[in-house]
Amino acid sequence: MGGNKKIKVAVIGATGAVGQVFMWMLSDHPWFDLSYATASAARVGQKYAATVHWVMPFEMPESIKDMEVKEFNYAKMKEEGVRIVFSALPAAVAQEAEPQLRAHGFYVFSNAAAMRYDSNVPILIPDTNVEQLDLIRTQGYPQTGFCVTNANCVTTGLAMALAPLRKFGIKTITINSYQSVSGAGYPGLSSFDITDNCIPFIKGEEEKIDKEIKKILSIDPLVYAYTVRVPVMFGHLETVWLDLEEDVNEEDIIKAWNEFKEVQDLPSTPAQPIVYSPEPTFPQPKYAFWGNPKGMVVYTGRLKKQNGKIGFCLLVNNIVKGAAGGSIQNAEAFVSRYGVK
Repeated sequence: MGGNKKIKVAVIGATGAVGQVFMWMLSDHPWFDLSYATASAARVGQKYAATVHWVMPFEMPESIKDMEVKEFNYAKMKEEGVRIVFSALPAAVAQEAEPQLRAHGFYVFSNAAAMRYDSNVPILIPDTNVEQLDLIRTQGYPQTGFCVTNANCVTTGLAMALAPLRKFGIKTITINSYQSVSGAGYPGLSSFDITDNCIPFIKGEEEKIDKEIKKILSIDPLVYAYTVRVPVMFGHLETVWLDLEEDVNEEDIIKAWNEFKEVQDLPSTPAQPIVYSPEPTFPQPKYAFWGNPKGMVVYTGRLKKQNGKIGFCLLVNNIVKGAAGGSIQNAEAFVSRYGVK
């Protein structure tokens, strides 16, 4: 953005787990000015630090502690000069609120699934499909607002690892995901359900992986998915097996990952978006907040070729790269590509 003035942004649903990541990442963003934050009616008028149950594994930034939580009000957001809205709303609430935000001229970057499958709404991961941003024109931009969604958190990690491998022809994907409790949102699951336990079913997740990976990467493989909730706080671990059209070896896969740097001019894009290690115990969920920016790197490991198939493990930070951080990166891609009118 050069020396341009920062763009005023709002966070809708600022006190949940994903909302907290938005607040943290936007607290010192070089392009965006965090000007407005909303939560439930009971929290309106309170200082952010006094009303949020902070669950992040680090201290709350000082700059957001005294922010006043405000009501969800289109006119007041416009009075504050807000142009971009980051939505951390639950899907049921987002389904009504996000189209209204768009109709009022806001540029909406959503973590919710409410509009994810609309044909003219991009499911964006700038590293993999930045050209899909142009779908905002089919929503009426620049005459109106628009909505851009990010992918399901598991799909985000998978898409990142697969994007550099599309050139080899992906025929079949077999994936098992081991998903942390933060993926269920706050307050999440009952401790009686998840403590000392794993739950081999997450409603709707397997269908999302199948549908979203095809839309994001413009591929049409057979997809076999299982999703499991595990007693880990942050980070989704995934095991993946691929049946490819080309006969490639491990070195070809590593080279493709290492050379994958599609968007390099965005503040939230790591210098190396995919990091591979040959260590036999890599990656693990405790690495979820590694990297620079924290939580935006996808880690891969356990790479092997067996019976003609390619297998590996990957780790994605479900609430950063797979949620709020992904939405912020989407907004950065929009500003880089279009500016703000």
